[in-house]
Amino acid sequence: MQRPVTGEVRVEYSQIYVESGPDAVGPGLAEAFGGQSSGLCGAAVPGALWLQTGLHTGNVGFSVEVHDRAPRLDPVWEDVVEVSFRPASAGAALVECGGGAARSLGLQEIDYRVRYCARGMDEARRQDTRPAGHQQVDCYLLQFWPAEPAPDRMVKQTSSIAAYWHGYAREQPAPPSPAERAAAERLARLAQERVAEQRRLARERWEWGGQLPSRALREVGGNVRGLLRFDPALVHAIDQAGPATQRATARLAARRACEVAGLDRLAWVAAGLAALVEGRPLPPPLDDPDQAWRALSSDPQVPDRTVGRAVPPERPPFRPPAPHDGRQSPVRPAPSRRIVGPAAAAAAAGAAEPARLPAPPAPRSGGDVGHIVRITHGEPDPGLRMSQPHMALPALLDAAAADPLRAALDAVYAAVAAYGEGYQALLGEVRSLC
Repeated sequence: MQRPVTGEVRVEYSQIYVESGPDAVGPGLAEAFGGQSSGLCGAAVPGALWLQTGLHTGNVGFSVEVHDRAPRLDPVWEDVVEVSFRPASAGAALVECGGGAARSLGLQEIDYRVRYCARGMDEARRQDTRPAGHQQVDCYLLQFWPAEPAPDRMVKQTSSIAAYWHGYAREQPAPPSPAERAAAERLARLAQERVAEQRRLARERWEWGGQLPSRALREVGGNVRGLLRFDPALVHAIDQAGPATQRATARLAARRACEVAGLDRLAWVAAGLAALVEGRPLPPPLDDPDQAWRALSSDPQVPDRTVGRAVPPERPPFRPPAPHDGRQSPVRPAPSRRIVGPAAAAAAAGAAEPARLPAPPAPRSGGDVGHIVRITHGEPDPGLRMSQPHMALPALLDAAAADPLRAALDAVYAAVAAYGEGYQALLGEVRSLC
């Protein structure tokens, strides 16, 4: 025989528990005694025991014994019940009410018969509480031994409070069977999955302007998400237009971007636009993006034009569908923006002034041209002016992509940047084409 617990334990609300589940959360009172013919020790929920005491608050005498076989019943005990119990894990413990002390019981994951013995319950009930330093009133013995499952039974009853709990237990409906509980959990899980899927679809519809995207739009990549911010309906129209119209859209966007930036007057850009019309690969230097950017930076005939930032129209924020039970979904904090580059140091330090940008690199011999990228935290300055030729060149390069849908979407998005504040004129022409 082993005795993992001896001495005194603290009870509150006349309760103490044996818990063994991984979540260490026991059942409610009615559920613990549901369907039993005896009170005092509620074992209706697998893996947990609800133990009633006479004292409401304070320390009671308490011992736990683990036997190899059924022990002899000592007649000194006034109230005795027996139940069957199987720990849900090897971590079974005697746990005080309200998350108090937990004492390991060292039980195996096998079937046990449990005998709960009590003495002095009525007197403890009358005293209600036991202040520190006062004499012990009631005491309890909890015994375990291996045995096949069997119905609970009342072995001995003496106190009035024990009689009350026996009557209470007999009034409680039987808890669901393991199969019924598993079915209920499965239905609850399916309901949660349906709610999550509905929220995901609602979010996706919102992101794509009120309708779900085709598989091609989901997989196209590139700047489709950027163009969505300006005109979701146009994105779907380009997708549904077919390869021939998509190619025509890409050519139109490339030409209009180069025209508004003044690049169409450059011989090497005009050759690229002609190649798009004839369905040929882009000629040098446009066949290599690095060479194309070098040509743009070194050609003295490139116009010195700037354009303001294209600002997409505002759209209402996403509102998740309301759950059927009327409860509101918890508000999740907006994800923090990932800051990279020189601005990261200032953001990490919480500085009011932006981090000092590094000096531009000195020009290198051999014709190589350096570039500076400025990373901003937050929305760009609406008054910021950008080089229009640099905004327009990607439209020409993107229009030659192998995938006609990708070519159209990326070329239109680049042309929007090239048009800047006047991008609506471009989108109107693209809509008429599609």
